Amino acid sequence: MAKTFKGRFLQNLTTAFELPADVVLNLPRITITGNVQLLMENHKGIISYDPEKIRIRTQHGEVAITGTKLKIDSLFASEVRINGHIHGIEFLGLRG
Repeated sequence: MAKTFKGRFLQNLTTAFELPADVVLNLPRITITGNVQLLMENHKGIISYDPEKIRIRTQHGEVAITGTKLKIDSLFASEVRINGHIHGIEFLGLRG
């Protein structure tokens, strides 16, 4: 999380009260089913998309999903579902 006073305060609050970090800190929540489906919540939009790599913006950086035959199955304001053969997930510039 950011090293600002607000960031430290929220992180301490999350720990002290055992609150879910993804909600309080607006972190991306990623759920993977095998290597064929990925659900990401708390995203801020698609940066780029092709069948071998999808880049997604988050509040704290970028997440890149690599694989083959990747496709965006559904896209909503705070949720994206990706299907295909997922080979990797990379966190780029994600502060935490």
